[in-house]
Amino acid sequence: MSVEEGKHYLLDTYAQVPVVFEGGEGMYLTAEDGNRYLDFVGGIAVNAFGYKDTGLQKAIERVLEKGLLHCSNLYYNSEAVKAAKGLTALASMDRVFFCNSGAEANEAALKLARKFGNLHDPKRSEIISMVDSFHGRTYGAITATGQPKYHANFDPLPSGFAYARFNDLDSVKALVSDKTCAIIVEPIQGEGGIIPADHAFLTGLRALCDERDLLLIFDEVQTGMGRSGKPFAHQVYGVKPDVLTTAKALAGGIPAGAMMTTGRANTVFKPGDHASTFGGNALAAAGINEMVSRLSDASFCDHVSEMGAYLHQGLEALVAAHPDLCTTTRGMGLIQGVVLSVPPRTVVDGCFAKGLLVLSAGANVLRFVPPLVVGRAEIDSALAIVDEVLAQLQQ
Repeated sequence: MSVEEGKHYLLDTYAQVPVVFEGGEGMYLTAEDGNRYLDFVGGIAVNAFGYKDTGLQKAIERVLEKGLLHCSNLYYNSEAVKAAKGLTALASMDRVFFCNSGAEANEAALKLARKFGNLHDPKRSEIISMVDSFHGRTYGAITATGQPKYHANFDPLPSGFAYARFNDLDSVKALVSDKTCAIIVEPIQGEGGIIPADHAFLTGLRALCDERDLLLIFDEVQTGMGRSGKPFAHQVYGVKPDVLTTAKALAGGIPAGAMMTTGRANTVFKPGDHASTFGGNALAAAGINEMVSRLSDASFCDHVSEMGAYLHQGLEALVAAHPDLCTTTRGMGLIQGVVLSVPPRTVVDGCFAKGLLVLSAGANVLRFVPPLVVGRAEIDSALAIVDEVLAQLQQ
């Protein structure tokens, strides 16, 4: 298959890099022309185990051998029940709805929030999101996304959303009214530029939601499943939401999403309120079970924290070495970013030419979200390539 065929048959929804991948192993992807690329994109924080992982392959093979890839959610399947029990325990939540993606998980959360609000008297329907947030590309999720560039040309968007400033509790309080039913926030803004929330901001949101009887929704689509150095970023902060969404690495690379609930959010949905044909299918659930098993081992998350600190230290050294091109670093665990004073695409393309995959976030951030199994040697190799590209841009 060629790049030209891809351009011809695929709709232009991505500005794709001109390469066709056909395989991978460990931290490396292999293109059809035989070139290998060190991957610090990880499928955009999806491929937590890298490529050709033995544990994930065995989990998939187990389902294939049983012959039950999918059955309707009119019935239970053993993999999904096990995944629900394990995932909720890992996340410190109570119940879960399985779907296929982060956008779907957030759509479920938005619907649950609206129903929660409509059960009040008087009814409530407004949801507060954050400027520069990102919650997905479907209609509700894109409206919750606080970035006008994603709204352009898709009017009319659903009504009932307002946008506060991230890490500014007063701006949130100013928007809360008798019509508000929920607040949705990323503990670390990903697409907005790798910006961690302040601890005081999240604790303030929790207190505000308790005081005003609002649902607090944490979008951990990108930050969940070990990326922060804990199974979930809310566990780093010690602030528990009413609703938690996650996806991306949830099943190790198999499409899967989840919305989890606790407390007053547990009983909002009733049969018929929401559904997903493929959500919680046995194949995806097997991947979730493998991910939960690995994250339940404290040494796995310890490795993420250690490698995240090592990567952050290396990125700080790059900023110090190239002050004309880099201004600062930020992030947590293995979701790290470098703020650039040049267009990120120039660095992304330069790294690609040298065999390293990286990507951007926001308007000016170079993002690093490698597989969670990354080691010091791979980090050193990636940093050396970025250093070389930045040095060439300074010439």
